Amino acid sequence: MVLEDSPLDDTRRREPWFELHPVLATSVSVALFVTVFVLSITLDGSADSLSVLYVLPVSLVAFAFGVRAGLAAGGVAVVCLLIWAATSDQPFDALGWVTHIVPLLLLGLLVGASSDRIRAARRAERYALAVALLQREAAEINDSVVQGLAAAKWLLESGQVDRAVSVLDDTAEQAQGLVSRVLGAGGLLADDVRNPMLVMRSPGRRPGGAAAD
Repeated sequence: MVLEDSPLDDTRRREPWFELHPVLATSVSVALFVTVFVLSITLDGSADSLSVLYVLPVSLVAFAFGVRAGLAAGGVAVVCLLIWAATSDQPFDALGWVTHIVPLLLLGLLVGASSDRIRAARRAERYALAVALLQREAAEINDSVVQGLAAAKWLLESGQVDRAVSVLDDTAEQAQGLVSRVLGAGGLLADDVRNPMLVMRSPGRRPGGAAAD
């Protein structure tokens, strides 16, 4: 089996772009925050409508990094609104503040919580797939060892001791290679599926051992 074409690698390639490239997702979020803030400062009378655009970076951060980051992004949006209010002669009234702050914080909370649940489900899916692959690899190792031992036994019974020893050496080497392919540092399993307890861990750690580009 070629590891690069394994189902586990295929599931990682199908991850959303903001999970595969967290640095890029962060950069896009910062750019969106800065763009909306600058527009609200420079365009007179448009801050009320432009503030709705803060949902874009808040949603992106919540999707990419989970509930804590989503709430933090909502807080950043609120701070931007406060800075605008401090420099503007048209601040919101009490109801206006409620209708602007509460949706941003709720958005970060709800979208982030949903993202965490989806991420946990993906981890569980990868773990189940890894278990299935391990079972297949275990069957291959078992067949290889059994066949090698049977051949060595037949050779010993026929008096071909040297050939039997050679077959046993080859079988042991092949079995060791198969085990290393599955459990080695660069083997079949990603870091987050080597330990079943990681599947139950609270979201917050990036899944799949995927590289953060």
